[in-house]
Amino acid sequence: MDKNRSIIVAAAIAAVGMLLLGLCLKAGIDNFVNKDRLVTVKGLAEKQVDADKVTWSIITRETGNDLRTIYNTVNARNASIVAFLKQNGITDDEIHVNPIQVDDREMNEYANERVSYRYRARSVITLISNKVDKVRELTGRQNELLERGIVLENEYGAIDYEFTSFTSIKAEMMDQAIANAQRTAEQFAASTGSDLGKMVTAEQGIFSIEDLDDNTPYIKALRVVSTVTYRLD
Repeated sequence: MDKNRSIIVAAAIAAVGMLLLGLCLKAGIDNFVNKDRLVTVKGLAEKQVDADKVTWSIITRETGNDLRTIYNTVNARNASIVAFLKQNGITDDEIHVNPIQVDDREMNEYANERVSYRYRARSVITLISNKVDKVRELTGRQNELLERGIVLENEYGAIDYEFTSFTSIKAEMMDQAIANAQRTAEQFAASTGSDLGKMVTAEQGIFSIEDLDDNTPYIKALRVVSTVTYRLD
């Protein structure tokens, strides 16, 4: 009798164990399936804005054999450039006259060729302003400086336009990017016969400010890409 009872108890324990094991396996499988039912999409937001800051490096050069003469010529030329800028609405705090850079060709050990001058001076006046339209106008009036005998060197990158107010529109663009990501996720869910569930994660991803094109560097193309993961129900 005791033996039969032991067998019954052992069988009951085994049955309960099998039941618990089955429940655990089902929960594990459900968990695995649920983890797989995620979709990750990217949302893009783009905007064109006008630059709100400009830096103009006004570059001139002078050569000669007498340093005093070179300095006097460069200083007089710089004074004329500054006067031109101030006559056209640029203020003193927007103008920065940098120290003159002088290269002594005779002291240059790598200069093997003989030249007709010993010194080469480079002068840079840096104009930093938020008056983007005004400065653009002045860069187009360089012929007026030429009439004063002033030739500017238009080096690559001498005029740089920036957009510094991104913070004021960052949140708006991120919202747009996430909204675009959600639309993409909804389309994906519909195509798979699923419902779009809650957002699991959202990352800002890539943000960039670039010139619209080579001809309009004063117009900036803003771009925000957000990566968002949703659960599918």
